[in-house]
Amino acid sequence: MSENAVLTLPDGQSIELPVLTGSENEKAIDISKLRSQTKHITLDPGYVNTGACQSGITFLDGEKGILRYRGIPIEQLAENSSFMEVSYLLIHEKLPNQKELDDFHNEINHHALIHEDMRHFFESFSSEAHPMAILSAMVASLSAYYSEASGAASLGDVKQNAARLLSKIRTLAAFSFKKSIGQPFIYPRDSLSYCENFLRMMFAVPAEEYEPDKDVVDALNLLLILHADHEQNCSTSTVRGVGSSHANVYASVAAGILALWGPLHGGANQQVIEMLEHIRAEGGDVNKFVEMAKDPKSGFRLMGFGHRVYKNYDPRAKVIKGACDRVLAKLGVEDPILDIAKQLEERALSEDYFKERKLFPNVDFYSGIIYRAIGIPVNMFTVMFALGRLPGWIAQWKEMMEDPKSRIARPRQIYTGPIETPYMPIEKRK
Repeated sequence: MSENAVLTLPDGQSIELPVLTGSENEKAIDISKLRSQTKHITLDPGYVNTGACQSGITFLDGEKGILRYRGIPIEQLAENSSFMEVSYLLIHEKLPNQKELDDFHNEINHHALIHEDMRHFFESFSSEAHPMAILSAMVASLSAYYSEASGAASLGDVKQNAARLLSKIRTLAAFSFKKSIGQPFIYPRDSLSYCENFLRMMFAVPAEEYEPDKDVVDALNLLLILHADHEQNCSTSTVRGVGSSHANVYASVAAGILALWGPLHGGANQQVIEMLEHIRAEGGDVNKFVEMAKDPKSGFRLMGFGHRVYKNYDPRAKVIKGACDRVLAKLGVEDPILDIAKQLEERALSEDYFKERKLFPNVDFYSGIIYRAIGIPVNMFTVMFALGRLPGWIAQWKEMMEDPKSRIARPRQIYTGPIETPYMPIEKRK
């Protein structure tokens, strides 16, 4: 039996609105006919109470601290899976069997190189250019090299284009880094895993042999899994919004990268390190800054603690804390910034003030620490986020394109400007 909500408006109009129930018993009121039948719209700044789609990709319950990809708990995927397997799960809607996974990995390796012409693009960027600016431009440029992706979006070639994107984005990201530090580009090797290849392209130089550390490879694999999708956040909504015009997947993902670049979204782990560096520059007194964080008048915030969505412990942070401890212990990195981070973590996990307000370290806190420990510079942190989020963006784009109910994104507004005003000739203007 279908449910309906009844909305009564001040002018006496009344409308029945269907109530929808998701597979996890989430409730939504379908207002798709509200404007056509009543001439009213809803106003929801930031769309925090608005569902723009129905999706079967990711389930998130912030109150209970739950995150699942295609129904599988993030904890199980983090413990048992690989980033390649999770990417396949998100894009193809099921876990692969061994042959499917091998074929997927081979296809990823097959597409690892970029067109040699694109190497010259890097020469045009300033050495000061942010890697996210380079990455977004290069991803958008990919559609110029594949005729089937240069026009209107197509689902017929999504499998091939997904493999291209997943493979080439790590090459583009590593080349962006090499450009910024003036080192020669390192080409990928088919014999290496996805994460091994990326680390080699980042840190190898022609004059020396490079062997990625297994614990570092495992930590990177874990970080990419934890970031692979996160429901309808700003960048994902951007990918869907751009894709709703039937823009190709490269253009849509490039737009998502730019949305992720914003400091309120993908820049959170960078802000963690900047906060730690600030504490160090001020003498490294953690107690002083903890007390400042408790004082609403101080204007100081602890970055990397709490989460807008999770009103409980971030499930990804629980998973990554162990990896963070292992990497720091294995590498034996002596870094005062990391010492400060450990002190802050200890205070947040033990003090009632933080516990009562659910201000636990989140995934951004730990990911920033790991990236710093393995030598990834701060301006590459958001690039790493994009690397992990890519399979989710592709899956969301594909799901939207396959949905027969999908329409071009076109939010409404409440106009607050001047009422009708006659044009005044310039000679009469004051």
